[in-house]
Amino acid sequence: MTKKMHPETIVLHGGFRNDPVTGAVAVPIYQTTSYQFEHTQHAENLFALRELGNIYTRIMNPTSDALEKRLALLDGGVAALACGSGQAASTFCVLNLCQAGDNFVSSTDLYGGTWNLFANTLSSLGIECRFVDPADPEAFARASDDRTRLWYAETLPNPKLHVFPIAEVAELGRRMGIPLIVDNTAAPIICRPLQHGAAVVMYSTTKYIGGHGTSIGGMVIDSGTFDWQAHAARFPTLNQPDPSYHGAVWVEAAKPLGPIAYILRMRVILLRDVGASMSPFNAFMFLQGLETLPLRMRAHCENAVKVADFLGRHPKVTKVIFPGLQSGEVRRRAEAYLQGGWGALVGFELAGGREAGRRFIDALELVYHVANIGDARTLAIHPATTTHSQLSAEDRLATGVSEGYVRLSIGIEHIDDILADLTQALEAA
Repeated sequence: MTKKMHPETIVLHGGFRNDPVTGAVAVPIYQTTSYQFEHTQHAENLFALRELGNIYTRIMNPTSDALEKRLALLDGGVAALACGSGQAASTFCVLNLCQAGDNFVSSTDLYGGTWNLFANTLSSLGIECRFVDPADPEAFARASDDRTRLWYAETLPNPKLHVFPIAEVAELGRRMGIPLIVDNTAAPIICRPLQHGAAVVMYSTTKYIGGHGTSIGGMVIDSGTFDWQAHAARFPTLNQPDPSYHGAVWVEAAKPLGPIAYILRMRVILLRDVGASMSPFNAFMFLQGLETLPLRMRAHCENAVKVADFLGRHPKVTKVIFPGLQSGEVRRRAEAYLQGGWGALVGFELAGGREAGRRFIDALELVYHVANIGDARTLAIHPATTTHSQLSAEDRLATGVSEGYVRLSIGIEHIDDILADLTQALEAA
């Protein structure tokens, strides 16, 4: 099989050909906790990291491994780690580099759950998040100091939908020895952050990668291109002896295995200790969804353009938030980083504010009112009263959520049926 494949081929063939025992073409569900060691030397080699292999499903599982390899290939990374949720993936991305007393810099344009995690939960652990406006890439540098371990952003931030300046910030960070970590949940296939200089990319696989809305999961993908050793003083978790693993220095321990120090430590320390692992069944479900991801993303994006155009002409809608309707620098970034579609998220603001948003949501008949995005079916939410309700009014506005803001995740139903439901719901708003 050729090494370089197109996305449509990778999602079907990448990382797994067939089960070596049975010949099964579909990845089996290895629903097991433990694995038989060949002999004591084999067990010792695995625990000493002289070779990689299965020890315990909390750390590694063959079904999850197939998903990890496939997604790493799809995004151009060298290794990946499956997690129990997207929130677990975001948490691990930070905890893998930060300790109490450290800080990291994040874009203000974030999903509400991530904002809460960064501003409150991690703060309670002694890790400071410094929020900056991504409209100015230099703001990341100004907010950084010797204890800054990483920069964090979302490609297509939900709900603001202003595409992040990936290459500009990534290049600035590499000059300073700071890796950019990008949450690409809302833009799989249509954006590949690692190609634009990001060091690490992560996903909530719960969303578009699955597409079916049945399973919770997350994924972290390491580019293998960031030189952690060249900036040893900034990354003590990777460059100093780890007392929890017989003094291993992860940049050295990873060398026989490849440029995977970041993912290796995340697997054998964080996944081992915290246990936020993906279940084999969920990994299997994500593999099923992944097979149709390129096809679904095309349909999602085509429908989203038509919905945005419809909303832009409706008298009760005061503003439509959609990359395809933006202008200026925000539009330039969307054109630079989104290839093959503007994404499937459409936001809009109703003239009647919070109460109009409530009436619109309550009147929907076809579209589901759920706290999720990325299903094959169309979804809607009123963030001010749900996903962003824990934030202060000031913080809500910073993330792009006004009182009358409604977010739509456009599905792959027939466009006429989607528009018919939106039409009747807007009449009630």
